Amino acid sequence: MDISLAWLIAGFVLIIAELVSGTFYLLVLGIAALVASGVGYAGGAFVWQAVAAAVVAVAGVVGVHRYRQTITPARMRGLDFAQPAAFDSWINKGAGHARVKYRDALWDAQVAGDASGEPGEILYITAVDGSTLRVSKTRPA
Repeated sequence: MDISLAWLIAGFVLIIAELVSGTFYLLVLGIAALVASGVGYAGGAFVWQAVAAAVVAVAGVVGVHRYRQTITPARMRGLDFAQPAAFDSWINKGAGHARVKYRDALWDAQVAGDASGEPGEILYITAVDGSTLRVSKTRPA
């Protein structure tokens, strides 16, 4: 089997695996393998195929990593962010642990700031930590 055909098969396998994982890193490696296949098809020696694959792979992985670092947490917030929840009762007022009613169910909550603690007081969800809501009196932007 020609080495450029092996690069081509590896590229397609990596791209198909990327469709399952969704991380973009395997897509970069698959594209690097396809570039190496193109170099091999054009008559380049194995050394140049490997160098081309390495350059594309390193540049692509660095690019994907930088892109993922620029995604702010604001873009990755869940659907519950900034939704209102009604205060129900304190579990431990000194520690800020309370129960709030959200989506017709009682949830554990960590209250940030100065909530008065009146039943029915509207608090806004700032984050979700497992099954605990982080809430605040001020609505987040």
